[in-house]
Amino acid sequence: MDVNAAVAAAAAIAGVLTGVIAMLAFRFSEREQKRPTRTSLHTDPVLPPGVDTVLSVLRSSAVVLDEGDAVVKASSAAYALGLVRGGKLAIEPMLQMARDTRRDGEIRQVELDLPRRGTGRGEALAVSARVAPLGSRLVLLLVEDLTEARRIEAVRRDFVANVSHELKTPVGALSLLSEAVMGASDDPEAVERFAGRMQIEATRLTNLVQELIDLSRVQNDDPLEDAEPVRVDELVAEAVDRCRHQAGAKQITIAAGGTAALRVWGHRGQLAAALGNLVENAVNYSPARTRVGIAARRVSAPGGDLIEISVTDQGIGISDKDKERIFERFYRVDPARSRQTGGTGLGLAIVKHVAASHGGQVTVWSSEGQGSTFTLRLPEAGASRDRATHHPDLDDEDGQPHTESSPYASHPAPEVLP
Repeated sequence: MDVNAAVAAAAAIAGVLTGVIAMLAFRFSEREQKRPTRTSLHTDPVLPPGVDTVLSVLRSSAVVLDEGDAVVKASSAAYALGLVRGGKLAIEPMLQMARDTRRDGEIRQVELDLPRRGTGRGEALAVSARVAPLGSRLVLLLVEDLTEARRIEAVRRDFVANVSHELKTPVGALSLLSEAVMGASDDPEAVERFAGRMQIEATRLTNLVQELIDLSRVQNDDPLEDAEPVRVDELVAEAVDRCRHQAGAKQITIAAGGTAALRVWGHRGQLAAALGNLVENAVNYSPARTRVGIAARRVSAPGGDLIEISVTDQGIGISDKDKERIFERFYRVDPARSRQTGGTGLGLAIVKHVAASHGGQVTVWSSEGQGSTFTLRLPEAGASRDRATHHPDLDDEDGQPHTESSPYASHPAPEVLP
């Protein structure tokens, strides 16, 4: 009897201990669940209500830091710019700004030049960083990429400087020549010579002003508003007629050929100006008694057929380093020859913008001493007008051209169109 009582007492004590241990374990588990963990500090619920939604629609790169400088929230753009790496803000000046703002609550802003990731080039990434407190513990960092804006501003400054210089040259020449005419009023031969020079400078000034107007028009106007089917042979005939006098003076033969009855979709005036510039350049940069060929053909392409119009000359050719810049405004391969021919350095820039605004492109093949081939590719009328709504090169303000092997290098000279 005593043994049974002892066993029962021991079992009762064991049951009580088990219950106490289970209760303590349950309470400890609850306490651990309520305690904030390192992971929970970096999840979205730490952000004030609505902040996550606002950050997701901002154009700027956004980073939210906690009191330990750990990243609580970062936009995909922040990762793309290399601002956040391994859960930490990787830019030391921005990190210091965040610490200072957390300490005194003041909003700070600074512009920085950051190394560009993964390019292998020395180009810097220009950014504007703004830091502000977000609640009592968090700091918000907004970073805006200014690289493109700075590049466009630099292009604009260069353009204004070049325009000023190009306008000053003929205007100054006209002023000096007019003084020379007045001083030689009793010398008919000198007056005639100076007057001839004045006509040349006046023509140069007129051409420069006209091409500035044309460039402004093709950059600002949408050519597809007044688009229509345009016959390629009519564009070629107009370009040949435009250069007939210069070609005749140098005994240069202009031969046009290729596929007949082709049509492109676009603004007739702009297309005629673009092709005319290509043919005029070919004539101006070709030696006397040579040949300039114009050939048109249809080529297949994804989204619809394209019309290729190629202008080939037997001129001085273009070096590899110059091919990288020939579509820039006011850039000249041979400045001395440009002064002789009255070139403004805007012709190829106009061609580039006309091609881009029509959904096409202009390419160049050239070899020094062997001539050049410029090819204008445009959507065929009725084949794919949607292609013309895509402007692949309009944002390329620095004018980098496409280069390729000549599509007509092994072709015979084109026959003259009837």
